[in-house]
Amino acid sequence: MAQLNNLGYPRVGDFRQLKFAQESYWAGKSSLEELQAVGKKIRHDNWQTQQAAGVNLVPVGDFAWYDHVLTLSATFGVIPARHQSKDGSINLDTLFAMARGTTGESSEHSCCAPQSAACEMTKWFDTNYHYLVPEFSADQTFQLSFSQLIDEAKEAIAAGYQVKPVLLGPVTYLWLGKAQGDFDRLSLLDSLLPAYQALLAEFKALGVEWVQLDEPALVLDLPKDWRDAYQVAYQALSNSGLNILLASYFDSLADNQSLALSLPVNGLHIDLVRAPEQLKPVLANLPEGWVLSAGIINGRNIWKTDLRSAAAKLTGAAAQLGENLWIAPSCSLLHSPVDLDSEQKLDPTIKSWLAFAKQKLNELGQLKAIIESPSASESQAALLASDEVVTSRASSDKIHREDVKQRVANLTSEASQRYSDFANRIKQQQAHLNLPAYPTTTIGSFPQTPEIRQARAAFKQGKLSEPEYIAAMQEEIRDVVKAQEALDLDVLVHGEPERNDMVEYFGERLDGFTFTQFAWVQSYGSRCVKPPIIYGDVKRSQDLSVSWTEFAQSLTNKPMKGMLTGPVTILCWSFNRDDISRETCAKQIALAIRDEVVALEQAGIKVIQIDEPALREGLPLKASQQTEYLNWSTEAFRISASGVKDETQIHTHMCYCEFNDILPSIAAMDADVITIETSRSNMELLEAFNTFSYPNDIGPGVYDIHSPNVPEKEWMVNLIKAAGKRINPERLWVNPDCGLKTRKWPETNAALKNMVEAAKQLRQEQA
Repeated sequence: MAQLNNLGYPRVGDFRQLKFAQESYWAGKSSLEELQAVGKKIRHDNWQTQQAAGVNLVPVGDFAWYDHVLTLSATFGVIPARHQSKDGSINLDTLFAMARGTTGESSEHSCCAPQSAACEMTKWFDTNYHYLVPEFSADQTFQLSFSQLIDEAKEAIAAGYQVKPVLLGPVTYLWLGKAQGDFDRLSLLDSLLPAYQALLAEFKALGVEWVQLDEPALVLDLPKDWRDAYQVAYQALSNSGLNILLASYFDSLADNQSLALSLPVNGLHIDLVRAPEQLKPVLANLPEGWVLSAGIINGRNIWKTDLRSAAAKLTGAAAQLGENLWIAPSCSLLHSPVDLDSEQKLDPTIKSWLAFAKQKLNELGQLKAIIESPSASESQAALLASDEVVTSRASSDKIHREDVKQRVANLTSEASQRYSDFANRIKQQQAHLNLPAYPTTTIGSFPQTPEIRQARAAFKQGKLSEPEYIAAMQEEIRDVVKAQEALDLDVLVHGEPERNDMVEYFGERLDGFTFTQFAWVQSYGSRCVKPPIIYGDVKRSQDLSVSWTEFAQSLTNKPMKGMLTGPVTILCWSFNRDDISRETCAKQIALAIRDEVVALEQAGIKVIQIDEPALREGLPLKASQQTEYLNWSTEAFRISASGVKDETQIHTHMCYCEFNDILPSIAAMDADVITIETSRSNMELLEAFNTFSYPNDIGPGVYDIHSPNVPEKEWMVNLIKAAGKRINPERLWVNPDCGLKTRKWPETNAALKNMVEAAKQLRQEQA
């Protein structure tokens, strides 16, 4: 009998309960005990849901108060000096300080230095989830210092569940961290392993039988010394007395397959959605007695599984392995919304094609029954229902638009090229815009006040008429423009009060998208996103942003920047189609954005920003697949941007990703100005510019908008000077590292005031 396995479950609650509890606690409106009570209920609900679905070993340790990598850092005492308490203790406030920074103001939740920068945050492999990067010092020590993982295992066991602790494996943990100084972080492995041994001993003492160690780095093209580290690490952990399930996901093991199968563990999880081709060789070489956890249900998308196809893929494995076959999602369901049953407004046909986390658990059970008893009436009913979904999607007239397909097919190389090169364009733009040295701007959004959110909600609910809503948003835009003029910013934005989300907003206005009420997915901490669903061919059939931007420009003589989201980011931050290629879908979106860019220019907007923060995120994990992706993704951006005249300045923005290794491709996007996040890493991300001559203008973010800290002027001056050592100061812009949507007005005004003063000081020094 095959078993059901799950790698992890969404931790935010079916209606974002954790988010609201976190933010209430951070605001001082509720107690730590109240926050902990919300977390406990979410955990117990999750365990009950998984057990009811037939999951044999309920995962624990997949819950996190902010981020699971951060939890592991706290568990082993990896706390940067600036966040260490005087007595060395670690608690939830320590984690929150590492994630958000501290303001310097007295607080009942303070735990460390009066004012300290947040830890660097970046993307979790090729997902839109963000993790807190561990900071390792050369004299780093590791010891059990924070008991959350152990306490939650005790909690679940006490509640009657058979559990499987889930945590990041030692090699991937070191891989994801950064050395603070000139040393090799892999050299820390020998001192890290005893801490893992101690943690596993705690689980063993609780009666735990299986532990899941996630090693997603195994799907990467690892250097030899990192590959060799796996043998060292898992030999050290092999005497724990526990059964170890080694979990890989997001791609194929490929060249690391023999390595994974040689480790002294008891089972292996592989991703058969991203890399179905690896099943046959893994089965042929699986050691005797090992468990194979087959990730056959897509943990990262929302389409129902083709049960007939999935069952056919696993039939041989079931015959070979019996109860040692564990049927599983491809990865943690952290990346999936919680429950489709909550959705009451979706088109019934489209809803019939979907499965969220709870429904994916049910699919596991259906698949198990089909494999074991294919002729049973329940199995036949499940197969017929699945077949109907497959047929419905393939033939639906909701999906296919011949005019869109033809437009993509007719694309030529000219569609992705500006009229002139950057050297000629920038002269025309400088003459037209007449900007000073170190021009200042922001990334687009300004604080979304309760009044803004209430007005949007009232409009959606029909409680506010369209003229009333437009008037309310225009009043907000007036205030934002007035505030920016008072601050003396050089290139203004309209503040985006009408936008709920930078992807959802555009998807709501493009054909081929649909939307949910409650399909929230955690992006980081309390930040949740509700990705649109791309179900069909994409087309622009209405104004996306022109009317708002045109109104804002009418209020000022300064340049007003049009704000759009780029095609690759819309693709990556949506639940996209699995029936056409990502490239084709990206080019459909690019053409729709191109139409909007041209319309903005025709409305008199001469600075247009097309954000592509997800360009690096979408990069395949295997080097052999990356060139093809970078070619079509940068082409898609250029298609969206290249319909305008030379004097129109195109900006793009990227944040919270390691993009140094794709700088040539970023340059190939040929944006006139790129703004990037660099403040959390203290301009470290600009080191690549020492060896790569970036050809166009660049705005390295000079302060971290995810922290409530108000940066000092001198601190920003020093950051810009540091950037000027790598990039010609004549090509530097001054801006925050991301949008200001989540901030409050007092801190926003204070930070931007200091930023503008920093730019003016640099101009004076340059004069």
